[in-house]
Amino acid sequence: MAIIDILGAKHTYELTPPTSSSYPVLVFVHGWLLSRNYWQPLIERLAVDYQCLVYDLRGFGDSQPPIEPKLRQRGFSKLSGETSGATVAKQSQDRYTLASYAKDLGILVRKLGINQTWVIGHSLGGSIALWGASLLPEQVLGVICLNSGGGIYLKEEFERFRAAGQQLLKLRPRWLCYVPWLELLFVRAQVARPIARSWGRQRLIDFVAADPEAALRVLLDSTTEAEVHRLPQVVSQLPQPVYFFAGTEDKVIEPKYVRHLASFHQLFQGCGHNVIEIPGCGHMAMVEKPDTIEEQIRKILASHL
Repeated sequence: MAIIDILGAKHTYELTPPTSSSYPVLVFVHGWLLSRNYWQPLIERLAVDYQCLVYDLRGFGDSQPPIEPKLRQRGFSKLSGETSGATVAKQSQDRYTLASYAKDLGILVRKLGINQTWVIGHSLGGSIALWGASLLPEQVLGVICLNSGGGIYLKEEFERFRAAGQQLLKLRPRWLCYVPWLELLFVRAQVARPIARSWGRQRLIDFVAADPEAALRVLLDSTTEAEVHRLPQVVSQLPQPVYFFAGTEDKVIEPKYVRHLASFHQLFQGCGHNVIEIPGCGHMAMVEKPDTIEEQIRKILASHL
């Protein structure tokens, strides 16, 4: 584990040793209320042939922002006293947009001297990966999205989702991590079959640890009507290959929504050539089906070398 500064925020990352091959580096981007840890099953399988970079997004996992002074939280600068509350709020929101996270990704790979990469993103991380490919056309050779889709804005459903998400974020006292057996709820949440208890424990830790501002701003910004409609435009303009993995039993991002977003890319070709459905899989594909995901990733990468 290492730490690197990106636009004043400390980011935690892990970079596996270089391999003897000339393959591009694989960069993994996690989803909302998660962390870099869930990629370890895949990295253990792929790092033999590919150098792998995994990191925690700003405000999640171990990439936590510093606790700002009370005066700054209220909109005042220690140095000048001229910064308005509205300005601080706007700057705060801008740190947590999909485009901002993609810019963080660009700075990270540049600072680490990575010239060519495939970006693999899960759920929200898939959206960030797509934005990253748009902003970094020379560095990003291709994108693989796991359990990531969208592009259809259903007003009532999104309003319910946003409201439920906001309520969920209010129920995160630190002591939840010490409640016996609570991780068993996360063992079954959003997956087709119960996952190992250790993963339930990790999900509980990441749920509680996520920075409140980051978690809320990402939720609200990524689900606006404008943002939902913007993502297909991003996909349609990408010259790089883009693939989408859908869990057949994913109730968070159903396969039909994965296929919809994938259809905007040239590889879709009318019948879903860039969509790979994973049988018996829910919303946590990299943990539920790591062997299947590894096999499919290797096939994709081999076809573009």
